[in-house]
Amino acid sequence: MKVRQRQTAILEYLQKNGQVSVDELATHFHTTGTTIRKDLSQLYESGLVLRTYGGAMLNREIGDRAIDHKTYINTAQKKAIAQEAAKLIHDGDSVIFDAGSTVAQMIPMLAQFNNLTIMTNSLYMVNELVANDNDQNIILTGGTFRRKSASFHSNNASAIAAFESYSFDKLFMGADGVDLVGGVTTFNESYHGSVAMSKAAAKLVLLADSSKFGRRSPNVVCDLNAVDTIITDDNLDDKYYDALIQRGINVIKVKVVDN
Repeated sequence: MKVRQRQTAILEYLQKNGQVSVDELATHFHTTGTTIRKDLSQLYESGLVLRTYGGAMLNREIGDRAIDHKTYINTAQKKAIAQEAAKLIHDGDSVIFDAGSTVAQMIPMLAQFNNLTIMTNSLYMVNELVANDNDQNIILTGGTFRRKSASFHSNNASAIAAFESYSFDKLFMGADGVDLVGGVTTFNESYHGSVAMSKAAAKLVLLADSSKFGRRSPNVVCDLNAVDTIITDDNLDDKYYDALIQRGINVIKVKVVDN
């Protein structure tokens, strides 16, 4: 396993198992403690993990780290989910893309379209859309720029009220947690813009890999009843799938093939 692949796998392992020891990681990845310590040191320097005595744990602020760091986690799942989500877009659509690493994976797939109206709060996505070099109407939301997520966030009433003048076909949104009771949640304290977005589109499409289900982050973006479609990977637990289907939500599970 290459260094980047192993470090990505370590992040995923920490995400699922919490605080773990170097010995446990060395055993799980069939390598030496020295190699694991080097990996953890690099991940610590990137701000992705916190070192503990004899081990490490995922940085609790990972949900608010730079977008290029977040793409290291569950990359194969995110790409597969994004590919499926792109199938829901058609020429002439008006869509909103909320800032997030899974939604961002959709951008290269939009190069085939020439007649889209796209609103986003992500400067990163705007730059990627411009790189597609096709004829798309791009609207960047206002608000305060947050360097960590390379996105704009609206907390004041006037900025949020501006969304009321828009009517889009679809909103594509990610999440830090999806809970059957708590709904769609995020670590991001500047979540009010996402709440406004969820009310400005006819349909809300949630992109969330299976690791996000059963997790509840501090801030609620919307209730699950507001979600029309959820696209996730085929590791989603049946209890969540069945519960979501019973609520009338269209759940699409994609098969993930690790490269």
